[in-house]
Amino acid sequence: MPNIADMPYDDRDGDIWMNGKFVPWREANIHFLTHSLHYGGAVFEGIRAYSGQIFKLHEHSQRLIDSAKIIGYDLPYTVEELDQFTQETFERSGHRDAYIRPLAWRGAEEMGLGAHNCKIHVAIAAWFWPSYFPDEIVQNGLRLKTSSWRRPAPDTAPVHAKASGLYMISTLSKHESEAAGYHDALMLDYRGRVAECTGANIFMVKDGALFTPDPDCFLNGITRQTVIDLAKERGYDVNIDTIMPEDILKADEIFVTGTAYEVLPIGRIDQTDFKVGPITKELRQAYHDLAGIKR
Repeated sequence: MPNIADMPYDDRDGDIWMNGKFVPWREANIHFLTHSLHYGGAVFEGIRAYSGQIFKLHEHSQRLIDSAKIIGYDLPYTVEELDQFTQETFERSGHRDAYIRPLAWRGAEEMGLGAHNCKIHVAIAAWFWPSYFPDEIVQNGLRLKTSSWRRPAPDTAPVHAKASGLYMISTLSKHESEAAGYHDALMLDYRGRVAECTGANIFMVKDGALFTPDPDCFLNGITRQTVIDLAKERGYDVNIDTIMPEDILKADEIFVTGTAYEVLPIGRIDQTDFKVGPITKELRQAYHDLAGIKR
């Protein structure tokens, strides 16, 4: 299997489901004047499949619909139809371990800030993706650098939608951290509180209890919710509360959660190192067991 990092995403074999039919991968194109390309009005999902089974498909389909409503449009499909089309796309890909990307966007019928006459398009792609990070990072943890960018206040952006425009800050933060020799960024919110990473929610462990920020200005991840349930089932005290930067540096363990990241330990934040602890390992294994991850 070719290395995914060496394969451009617009030049692959296979098909992409687009607006009700499958089209050849290299022909799944949109026009230059597509509204969402210019004004950021797309919503999307990241979904994983393991050993031939899509994990939490229905929840992701529902969130795509909810995200579209938050930014002002309705998808032309029900959650059940999105489930069906996503399943068909995955099966057609021929992969057993895959990343699946549904995306909805405003078309090219209108240009300018107004978009009432733009057609809503939906497409779904699936490709082989066994693990987001190499074993060295999985064993020793991600290195995070605190970003100079912050998550916006909920009255300044549609913070609870998985919307493309919100990820500009994530890209800026990730590039900033990578340029400094780190893997990812720790993002604070508009008040200076710990929020999340560029594409993953964050947890800290202190004295045997779990703490995670209240997602009042960022996405309440599906993996985050799953890990909270797994922790509670195992008797851990889970606290959803304010975490300040000085608090997280005193943690016994830190880990992040996300569809791409799964459950991943943190080994360093800025100049402070952390051990990959037993609770992180236990919850990572519990998540692997639930999702059917075999590696």
